[in-house]
Amino acid sequence: MEWRLLEGVPEEQVRELLQIARRRRFARNEVVFHREDPGDSLHLIVRGHFAIRVATPLGATATVAVRGPGESFGEMALVASGKRAATVAALEDGETYAIYRHEFEQLRHRHPQVDELLFGALAKAVRALDERLLEAHYLPVELRVVRRLVELADLYRDGDGAVVPLPQEVVAELAGATRSTVNQVLRGLQEQGLLALARSRIEIADVAALRARTG
Repeated sequence: MEWRLLEGVPEEQVRELLQIARRRRFARNEVVFHREDPGDSLHLIVRGHFAIRVATPLGATATVAVRGPGESFGEMALVASGKRAATVAALEDGETYAIYRHEFEQLRHRHPQVDELLFGALAKAVRALDERLLEAHYLPVELRVVRRLVELADLYRDGDGAVVPLPQEVVAELAGATRSTVNQVLRGLQEQGLLALARSRIEIADVAALRARTG
């Protein structure tokens, strides 16, 4: 198993990191941690997909990202003490390696270069947030929906296509749009033969063709 966060880390150090990690298993819809919980661990995803959710100003909950195998969440817990900024829940049965701060500190002392990789990953996350903010202000909703669909398709990729087992509400939250607007966009893409809508899932036969619409 390889994780983006650990790209460039020598295999020996990755093994050392996993030796101090704790294997965690989660059932579908189980919460890994809540917003405002103490931030004490990073999770490397081994299996399953996890939704990152935040509270809106109106008190509702919105999904801002979905992470899958090879990705991670909770990175800030390793560089700064404080509370969780979001709630994370398993979208299906899943498994992670949890690395706790006090154990990670020991590895950082032995291998200072790990810090550089961690801060690099956090910098990428900040850039991604900046890009999302620019998209929300300057890109039409149709393009935002297509971009989020392609990102989800990459997470659930199976050959040339993908089956995204998420309801349209989640796509709407990720795209920063209303469900009715997203439904119109998805139906338009279905009429063009780029995808098929089913109950609580979106079937994409050719991810490359959809990607060509991302601008």
